[in-house]
Amino acid sequence: MEPVEAGRSRAVLAGASRRWVRGLPWALAFVLSVALLPTTVVVLTADYGLNGAVAGGLAVAQAAPLLLAVVRPLQAWYVVFLADVAGALALLSVDFEERLPWPFPPMELVGYVGLCLALGLRERRRTLVLVWLATAAANVGLGFAAPHGFGARELLFTILGGVALLLGGVLRDRYEVQRRLAEQKTISEAERGRRTLLEERARIARELHDVVAHHMSVITVQADTAEYRLRALPPDVREEFTSIASTARESLGEMRRLLGVLRNEEAHGELVPQPGLAQIGQLVEATARSVGPVEFSPCEAEVPEAVGLSAYRIVQEALANVVRHAPGAVTRVSLSVDGPVGDGDDPGGRDGGGRGERLTVLVVNGPPPRPRDGPLEVGGTGHGLVGMRERVRLVGGTLDVGPLPAGGFRVAAHLPLTEKDFT
Repeated sequence: MEPVEAGRSRAVLAGASRRWVRGLPWALAFVLSVALLPTTVVVLTADYGLNGAVAGGLAVAQAAPLLLAVVRPLQAWYVVFLADVAGALALLSVDFEERLPWPFPPMELVGYVGLCLALGLRERRRTLVLVWLATAAANVGLGFAAPHGFGARELLFTILGGVALLLGGVLRDRYEVQRRLAEQKTISEAERGRRTLLEERARIARELHDVVAHHMSVITVQADTAEYRLRALPPDVREEFTSIASTARESLGEMRRLLGVLRNEEAHGELVPQPGLAQIGQLVEATARSVGPVEFSPCEAEVPEAVGLSAYRIVQEALANVVRHAPGAVTRVSLSVDGPVGDGDDPGGRDGGGRGERLTVLVVNGPPPRPRDGPLEVGGTGHGLVGMRERVRLVGGTLDVGPLPAGGFRVAAHLPLTEKDFT
């Protein structure tokens, strides 16, 4: 339903999603051509008394271009319009009954209306207005030469042609609006996903700052107080500790300045200490009080703060999904430290097989105990899973999520514990 670009031919309704709709213009053009060609010859010769050769030529010129109208309606209009006007002038050379319509017999009117509909579906508004003006001018101009008078009946050619042009133009505009809305929706969904990913990365960056800043502060304090805690330090060692403390302070200052770009005035709640493995138990208890039984298997191992924070956020998002999509379902949260998980790529992160111990975070829930009219929230965007994958990827782990055969959902994350696994 879009205007044809220069040098290109595209069938009317070629952009339709359904195959039968795309083939509809060809079927209608074929039916009109096959039906109007012999009908025009018979009516012009038998009813109007026109010469057979002239009637045959006019019939071909008026009906055959309807097939061309599927791909080039404007070019087909030139041919048909001139043929209709020529046919009206040719009928002035014969004596036909007053009851017969002139200047355009019914079969010409049918073909012209179909052609105008194709024009409306393809051409711009300016072209449609010019076509209608040419139609009206020819219709009125021929009226001055009418052999039996000229009335409202003879203006049907202009009226019906204008209605067909208007209808085709309205349908084309409606299709164009729907197409642009669909494109905008696609762009909006992509931008929303990208914005969510960037927001999650920014939040992770702020949390990592809190983790790293603590260790940098400890290094600074230890280096500054080394000469007081350790007696008889050589001058070169004292200078080395002073240099370490200075470098740590500069690094900490740079990190805080970079963090200023990420923080905003509304981020006051993010200045509190970040949670870790020790706080997962409290999270599980709060969820159990809200929605139902949650079995928890804790882990007392010492893990890097970045890993503990990632584990907490993954469990938090997984339990939030249980609350939204399976309230009341039996849920199990398990934390454990095990050996290498094997080789293999995973959608949640990089290949991390075969390297050191890993913290395994497992959250499994069954189906809800009773059917509901629907989840607490509908139309989920999947951004929570995006955040999980981003956290796992940043610490070099793997993530496996998906529904269970018997109902329910499973989230399994493997996070590295040794320093070399983060590289």
